[in-house]
Amino acid sequence: MNTLTLNNPGEFKLTQSPEPTDVPPGHAMVRIHRVGICGTDWHAYHGRQPFFSYPRVLGHELGVEVLKVNDPSSKLKPGDKCSVEPYMNCGQCIACRRGKGNCCTDLKVLGVHTDGGMRELIVVPANKLHVSNKLSFDQLALVETLGIGCHAVARANIEPGERVLVLGAGPIGLSVVPFVQAAGAEAIVADVSESRLAFCHRHMKVQTTLDARGDLVALLKGLPGGDLPTVVIDATGAPPSMMRTFELLAHGGRIVFVGLFQGDVTFNDPNFHRRETTLLASRNALPGDFTRIIKLIEDGVVDTTPWITHRVKVGAFCETLPSWLTPDAGVIKAMIEF
Repeated sequence: MNTLTLNNPGEFKLTQSPEPTDVPPGHAMVRIHRVGICGTDWHAYHGRQPFFSYPRVLGHELGVEVLKVNDPSSKLKPGDKCSVEPYMNCGQCIACRRGKGNCCTDLKVLGVHTDGGMRELIVVPANKLHVSNKLSFDQLALVETLGIGCHAVARANIEPGERVLVLGAGPIGLSVVPFVQAAGAEAIVADVSESRLAFCHRHMKVQTTLDARGDLVALLKGLPGGDLPTVVIDATGAPPSMMRTFELLAHGGRIVFVGLFQGDVTFNDPNFHRRETTLLASRNALPGDFTRIIKLIEDGVVDTTPWITHRVKVGAFCETLPSWLTPDAGVIKAMIEF
């Protein structure tokens, strides 16, 4: 079967590998139809993904079709179209026992810690498949991406009427926006890229966008009402941006870090206490997030139309990839078709 392998940083290769034959109890074999490329994949390609080993079959944003099911308790059947929840958790640690398998102490993410979906067939636990025969394979592959934003917004416990600042208009920041809006809050997006901000305004229905290179405190206070946001969600993973959040937040507000980097975040403790700031981290997503997102897409509440800006057949991927890496490529979400 066709298999894309990242052998080393900067070196993808399309090869033929054996098809899986065994479907263990509790598992299902699925055919991969779509693979979305995520920031984690780009980091791995550039050799900047921590705790990563080569060679690796990437791919954790997947739209798949069920072929075989070996789980009598599952309602899955051959032909079902599914999104894959790629977080393989142990089910036994304290996080798993408390319903937080997204941050399992021994978490293995498909395409990151173990081989993923950039191949024609894969075997996964049946309970990691989320069915929707109404959605396209493109949409199903986007569910995991949207799950990152959905979970971050859930962590913030956003209420209607709140002002929420999203720092970063890359795919993670964009995944936050529809769920802020669905919560009835005002989404404000700040980024250093004019084209990304224009994309938010034109396609994501974001009324207020701000140039993050400016004085954001002054810009925020200059908005109607003059109040700083009660929620700041940082989706940049950039240390200066993350440490800046403490100055951008209203008193009594919440900060959510979705992006991350390998290092320390520091902040002024009196300022932190004076505002009685709540600081939260957000990692991956929960099964309920997948269920909710599928329903929101099916109901037309979340529009996936703007997301996919680039696509390629698997056979042409290696030759096409370099053109996506140029600064003016404008990639929001690239999709591989198997």
